[in-house]
Amino acid sequence: MIIRKEQPVDVEKIRQLNLRAFETGLEAKLVDTLRQSGIPLISLVAEEKGKLIGHILFSPVSIDENISTPAIAGLAPMAVLPNWQKRGVGSRLVEEGLRHCKNYGYAAVVVLGHSDYYPRFGFVPSVRYGIKSEYDVPDNVFMIKELENDSLNSLKGLSGIIRYHHAFKDI
Repeated sequence: MIIRKEQPVDVEKIRQLNLRAFETGLEAKLVDTLRQSGIPLISLVAEEKGKLIGHILFSPVSIDENISTPAIAGLAPMAVLPNWQKRGVGSRLVEEGLRHCKNYGYAAVVVLGHSDYYPRFGFVPSVRYGIKSEYDVPDNVFMIKELENDSLNSLKGLSGIIRYHHAFKDI
């Protein structure tokens, strides 16, 4: 399996992958809308023998109530074809995506996801640091991972609500 950056030729394949991986077309529409928005994205695909089997997307988020904040990315969505799930594809996408985020200068990544899945990558509930989701979700499913070696040093003193790109609300 190869994890690589999205290429223009992958756009329709990513759309189809998201349509197959999720019950509705909302995630596919979100990816298309974010791509068209012009904001900087980190979009990676998992490929096996020339076939796309997974996709992960990171987009910039902001924290309100803070004048100066480090760059933070939001992980959403991540899709793996149903017949490839529970085979390590998602884990490889997350690990490689976090490396890309760090290389692009992000200090942290947030995710709204399964509380039994994302902690294996170092994600912790963001409320521990006074950071909350703009969505009304349980505290244990909105998580953050600091991308530096020290635990959340670049986020010390921050608090507020994470805001995603308006495309997340428009979908």
